[in-house]
Amino acid sequence: MPFAEPLSWRAAWQQPAFRGRLGAVLLLLLALVALLPRYFAWVQARPGYQLPDPLLAALPACDVSTLIFTVIYLGIGLGLITLLPRPTRLLRALWAYLLLHLLRCATLWLLPLEPPPGLVLLHDPLVDQLIYAAPAPITKDLFFSGHTATLLLLALAVPVGWRRTALLAGTGAIGTLVLIQHAHYTYDVLAAPLFAALAWWGSGKVLGEVVRW
Repeated sequence: MPFAEPLSWRAAWQQPAFRGRLGAVLLLLLALVALLPRYFAWVQARPGYQLPDPLLAALPACDVSTLIFTVIYLGIGLGLITLLPRPTRLLRALWAYLLLHLLRCATLWLLPLEPPPGLVLLHDPLVDQLIYAAPAPITKDLFFSGHTATLLLLALAVPVGWRRTALLAGTGAIGTLVLIQHAHYTYDVLAAPLFAALAWWGSGKVLGEVVRW
């Protein structure tokens, strides 16, 4: 659905549908954050399958955690600065992010995987402490790259222009860097755009014509 001129927060807040959808997605995201540590502990404890990956086998592993999270948090910052004054775009981005995590949980349940050979642990102090807090590092959150998909969602959410171009470049950089880190299989990175697009499409279906863009 194409976006029209952005509504102000005052105009958007006057729409009961907007208030309802915003409240619902915020509550669901809070519930998700509360449930994820237990879910990922279960995922981590399950035995899984290790997939053959010729590209990773030929690519020396290297710790690029600092660069990965620099790109990610700069991208998130750019996305938030752009979306906060645009409430309807922000609302759709929040729903897409929720759906992306639900898809991620579903794929982890359907296909348990072992981490790629040569994995170098990613160190994200914010997420590790607040969301995936566990005695052992989480290494089996695979099937598709959530880091790559999240930046792509932000690229879809912001208006066409230099911000989208920058976020798309960041998406490509993250996809490359997580492979260098051996944090994901090549298949995970290739699948990320498909799941990001599915989450974005689903967010449009959830909101439908109820919220005027």
